[in-house]
Amino acid sequence: MSQILVFNLGSTSLKYKLFSLNKGKLVLIKKNEFENLGENKKISHDKAIKMALQEIGDLTDIIAIGHRVVHGGNEFVEPAIITFNTLKRLEKYNYLAPLHNPYNLAGIKATLTYFPTVPNIAVFDTAFFKHLPLKTKIYPIPFEFYKNFGIEKFGFHGISHQYTAQKAAKYLKKPLNKLKLITCHLGSGCSITAINKGKPIDTSMGFTPLEGITMMTRSGDIDPGIIIDIQRKMAESKDYKDITEIINKTNQILNFESGIKGICGIDNYLQLLKEKDKNPRAKLAFEIFIYRIQKYISAYWGILNKADAIVFTGKIGEGKPITRRKIRQGLNFLKKAKFLTIKTDEELAIAQECLSILKK
Repeated sequence: MSQILVFNLGSTSLKYKLFSLNKGKLVLIKKNEFENLGENKKISHDKAIKMALQEIGDLTDIIAIGHRVVHGGNEFVEPAIITFNTLKRLEKYNYLAPLHNPYNLAGIKATLTYFPTVPNIAVFDTAFFKHLPLKTKIYPIPFEFYKNFGIEKFGFHGISHQYTAQKAAKYLKKPLNKLKLITCHLGSGCSITAINKGKPIDTSMGFTPLEGITMMTRSGDIDPGIIIDIQRKMAESKDYKDITEIINKTNQILNFESGIKGICGIDNYLQLLKEKDKNPRAKLAFEIFIYRIQKYISAYWGILNKADAIVFTGKIGEGKPITRRKIRQGLNFLKKAKFLTIKTDEELAIAQECLSILKK
């Protein structure tokens, strides 16, 4: 029986799902998740991939391997079959999504090596947002940066936002192209999207996954002047050899040392919930997190001129109800709004895209 394997690699985790094709439908037959991966951990990403393949066992029926890739730039706007040559083109976007892309591509490299004759198909988080309106896409900086260097809002978590919107439409028993939705993907990375008639019209993440609401280790929206000032202070300190070191350190601060972790030192959301009632800085971090979400939901509600539903997904979004309750408590004007909690399934969405590619 034909099978499709899907890998979803992050900076510290690997998820896989194995689907079989039964009368044209995808049926989940095996899955697992490996956590706490990385260079300083007991298990590397490559070792986790080997463990996953050993766990799956017989691989002779696999007809495609799907991969989540976070950033495809403006070059990859549709699911694509990836070769070693394509990988070189993809690698240039690694610096734009440093928590994800290098690990996404590591998974592709491994499976290309182990399965050179099986199509490896990349599905991009940015693809859902390829037709954002220009008034959303273009940043108010000199236009040449968009025209000559491709600096624009890309958006992320697109696989999750699209899947969740489709599920919401089924729940509401209405066609997706008749709905207005606000989808909230809340996890270690967070993003919120305004969807009108099935199409995203705005989303909180931007050129990189740094923009938007406060996240576990990413800053979200901040005054750009802060970055200029941080780099000026670094240059004045004489602790850095050159501009490259300053850029790398700035990247490290904004992606890995900011957000909730930067405020209170906690980078695990469940731990934050435990600490917030006894640790003032943990409480402050929680309040900032909730407030930034409320601000985006309020803005998108206004842009859409109300929505048919506000949808929560992702590990935090689906998790303990205290988060959703706190968000709703601060949005009194939305008392009559419909709030939904839907479990996302990025791997199934990727498998469906793989199936479409194979049919073509």
